[in-house]
Amino acid sequence: MRALVQRVSEARVRVGSEVIGEIGPGLLIFVCAMQGDSKAEAAQLVHKISRLRIFRDDAGRMNRSVADIKGAALVVSQFTLAADTKSGTRPGFSKAAPPTEGELLYRYFCDQMRQTELPVATGEFGADMKVSLVNDGPVTIWLDTDDRKPRSQ
Repeated sequence: MRALVQRVSEARVRVGSEVIGEIGPGLLIFVCAMQGDSKAEAAQLVHKISRLRIFRDDAGRMNRSVADIKGAALVVSQFTLAADTKSGTRPGFSKAAPPTEGELLYRYFCDQMRQTELPVATGEFGADMKVSLVNDGPVTIWLDTDDRKPRSQ
């Protein structure tokens, strides 16, 4: 599973003219389920993100988590994180989980984020969404559970 995490002072997601998710200070989390991912990868990613110390402490160092600052999370599905750009100029997305599996893992990820007791807002899986944000820092972190798996030789 992949995630692009941005530290934000605010973020919102619209579908059409309706704001369906909005947060103040916290994390905007774009997530993508990859082929072969399971609930274990989603839970691992939630664990990592919820404890990620990327917020400033009193000394100005990145030493606090989103929970430490009493922030929130806005979780948006984004299958384009699976883009393969190794050849040509048109990205391929064949490594993304099929839509049915992707949606199940996205929903599970969101449910697990809520279990951390953070306020969680979400986008709408598969919708054409407009996301706006104010990136704080800017701080943007790329996470991929595949980076933790042993690679075959």
